[in-house]
Amino acid sequence: MPFKDQVDYIRQHMKKNRMRVFMTVLAATMGCAFLIVLASVGFGLHKTIKEEMLSGQIITKIEMWGKEEGPITADDVKDLKKIKDVKAVVTRTYVDGIPTFQLGDREGSGQLLLTDADQEAKAGLELAEGTMPDKPNEVVVGYHFAKSLLTKEELAKLESGEQPEGYTGDVIGKTIQVDLKPYEPADAPSKSWEFVVTGIIKEPAKDWMSDNRMLISDSWKTEISSFLYPADEQQTDYSEVSVFANDIEKVKPISDHLKADGYQVYSITEEMETMNLFFTVLKAGLLFVGTIAVLIASIGIFNTMTMAVTERTREIGIMKAIGAKPKLIQKLFLMESAWIGVLGTVLAIAISYGLSSLVNWLIPEIVMGILAEDGMEDFNVTISLIPWQLVLIASAISIGVAMISGWRPARKATKIDVIRALRQEL
Repeated sequence: MPFKDQVDYIRQHMKKNRMRVFMTVLAATMGCAFLIVLASVGFGLHKTIKEEMLSGQIITKIEMWGKEEGPITADDVKDLKKIKDVKAVVTRTYVDGIPTFQLGDREGSGQLLLTDADQEAKAGLELAEGTMPDKPNEVVVGYHFAKSLLTKEELAKLESGEQPEGYTGDVIGKTIQVDLKPYEPADAPSKSWEFVVTGIIKEPAKDWMSDNRMLISDSWKTEISSFLYPADEQQTDYSEVSVFANDIEKVKPISDHLKADGYQVYSITEEMETMNLFFTVLKAGLLFVGTIAVLIASIGIFNTMTMAVTERTREIGIMKAIGAKPKLIQKLFLMESAWIGVLGTVLAIAISYGLSSLVNWLIPEIVMGILAEDGMEDFNVTISLIPWQLVLIASAISIGVAMISGWRPARKATKIDVIRALRQEL
């Protein structure tokens, strides 16, 4: 029998029992859609948490917390720069004093950090505008630094609960006076330096973060440390040391190398490996639960195909009498069950994408309405995500289960006795 005739035979018999076939396809659709939507939640949460972890992070960064025998020294930093595939070694030292920044009649406070501008540039420190400093008296400042510079009138407004506008002009090229005072004693005198702003650091990834930093050259470290501490207590170690790899694939080898040398390190890639393992198990579990729904739907396919074999007993007998081979008869029933699986899968995919879009729009809208009442407006989450890999897996499971469900009835059809089939319908 030509393939076209086989398709026509299947179509004719499915039309005769439209309602039964419709209900069977509906069951297969619901089972497959449940599988896809359920698993898509795992993919959506994985994407959301991954983006949250990487927001504002440089994935080639390896943070160092010291050595087993003590803090990281300047000699250690020189050795770190010689490690293969290390792009930059950024050292930052937080000044342990009370800095005050002045621009004309405006005054503000923030963090004062000592760092190496060249290494910061190699590591990928992004500027919203301006350039990196190349002289000791040049600095870059945080994105919100200018707005933290207030007049006495604006400072009074801030103390009364109002939000002042701050300095709205361009700080690039302006000279900022830095007055630094030790924490102790309370009546200790302050010392002043002047720096020229050459660049503004890019805005933080999260809206609620405020960046009022000023990054100055670490060549000032000795002078500032001498002012803040006695000669025998001067600060020589670093507050932060970070190693940056040339490529994300080099992060793990470099981390292993540093650990072997006795350094205590952390990289976002290590946390991502643990997270990826967790979500792989979670998604596998959701696929397993969804597959149970498909198996339940397969009971309907089995019943439908069994009834089809019973109803067509005489036809099967006639086909055998005129020379149809058992393989052909088995193929016809397998094709019919597979066709039910294909229809159910196609409909399930369309429904799943629709439900996924609806959920991703509706739930954030509801949550945003609640957060807006509490004064929060930042909520960005992917509840459901359907990648093409999930579609392929779900399709293979759904169609495969449909064919397995039809295999037993198809085998039964091949074993029908011709004489008994022609005499009566079993």
